[in-house]
Amino acid sequence: MDYIVKYKKLKADTTAITRRIGEFDKPTGNIYETVVILSKRANQINEELRGTLQDEIKQFQTVSETLEEVNENFDQIEWSKKYETFPKPTLLAIAEFLNGKVSWRYPMEGDNL
Repeated sequence: MDYIVKYKKLKADTTAITRRIGEFDKPTGNIYETVVILSKRANQINEELRGTLQDEIKQFQTVSETLEEVNENFDQIEWSKKYETFPKPTLLAIAEFLNGKVSWRYPMEGDNL
């Protein structure tokens, strides 16, 4: 699945903005639980995007015999620029959370963490 297309449809902010704390603690009842949920989701998003980025970079890699030889790959440069303008994983996680697209569960007693 192309994660970049999936996250572009989310319409997340590209910069951090001031938010009301009440928006975040309503679903969980505790702001600290919300922060943990958001951080774990941001890590998941980061891993997905990192995998996509690595797959794209592999397509652009060429093996060179000499270290002095540097080839500019314009497709790779364009893809890198697109990736740099993409919202940060934290902002994507916040947008998902506020739109009700994040689910979580509490571990049961006896579960090995």
